[in-house]
Amino acid sequence: MKFEEHNPLDNKIYQVLDPDGKVVLKDDIPELSADQLKSMYQTMLYSRTIDEKALSYQRQGRMLTYAPNIGQEAAQVGSSFALEKKDWLVPAFRELGAWLTRGVSLKNIYTYWYGDEWGSHTPEDVRVLPVSVPIASQLQHATGIGMSINIKGEKDVVLTYVGDGGTSHGDFHEALNFASVFKAPVVFVIQNNQYAISTRRVIQTMSENLAQKAVSYGMPGILVDGNDIFAMYNATKAAVERARNGDGPTLIEAYTYRLAAHTTSDDPTKYRDDKEVEEWRLKDPVKRFGNYLKDNAIIDEGWENNTLSRLEEEVMATFEDIEKNSSYELEDIFKYHYEKMPLQLKEQLDEYRAYLKGGN
Repeated sequence: MKFEEHNPLDNKIYQVLDPDGKVVLKDDIPELSADQLKSMYQTMLYSRTIDEKALSYQRQGRMLTYAPNIGQEAAQVGSSFALEKKDWLVPAFRELGAWLTRGVSLKNIYTYWYGDEWGSHTPEDVRVLPVSVPIASQLQHATGIGMSINIKGEKDVVLTYVGDGGTSHGDFHEALNFASVFKAPVVFVIQNNQYAISTRRVIQTMSENLAQKAVSYGMPGILVDGNDIFAMYNATKAAVERARNGDGPTLIEAYTYRLAAHTTSDDPTKYRDDKEVEEWRLKDPVKRFGNYLKDNAIIDEGWENNTLSRLEEEVMATFEDIEKNSSYELEDIFKYHYEKMPLQLKEQLDEYRAYLKGGN
């Protein structure tokens, strides 16, 4: 795949597999082994299973507010699979598939969403930054890491994600500008799932697509079918190689859709039609890739069903273990915001202790 053949100003989307899993560009099927393809698909199934169970746990009052990834598995797994182990992942908060691909354990992930910040503590050899909820601020962190890589003369690459709404924030533009000027080895992926919570993409910007924003910063940009795992892998792989060779950053727009709510605190029926959702279900990235693998005899129904059954058991066992054994000090909620806890946080801690004891 060559970026010069996919100018975002042409507004043409890069696609290798159609929504039914049929090959559109035969020459662009990546050279991945059957085991690698199975691993990618298993991670997509794992992500979908984790999401579905988390939504159930949250509705039962057993987990805190959760941000589902349903419908965006290919955008995440396809892009993150293109990295090497030494590379960095800088997420926002909806990158479950990327976390799993990069080696973050389900126990860490569920511990975080269970309300324990210790879930953000990953092993030293897992180069993944913690969840970043402030919109687009993580892009500044990614660019900073990229600049430090250049200063140290290393060959690592940084992959970072942002939603379509994040492109309307100043942090997005500042990060891209710095990355381009200093040729930071950063790959920016916009997960354009069509909504910034309830704000449609079409009223966020007059740009024909979001990949075009790369032009003003002097970097390559590409509009990719975000539900096509091969297209996402190829585009990211090319961007990673470009960054590693010292040619600077790339912007990728993953054109996808959020099939579930923004978070479990959101009611998407208030701002989008069910008909629109059902139309996008026909483009489900998990079914698309599964169809391709079955058509090419890489997996069969038996393999898929056995994998799903095993993953479901693992997910349930992991959450039940956290639910039974997770414990943290009450002070942990308050004491890590500052080096020394300020007076107002001490007062809030005392108030909360009194509340738990039945006081006013």
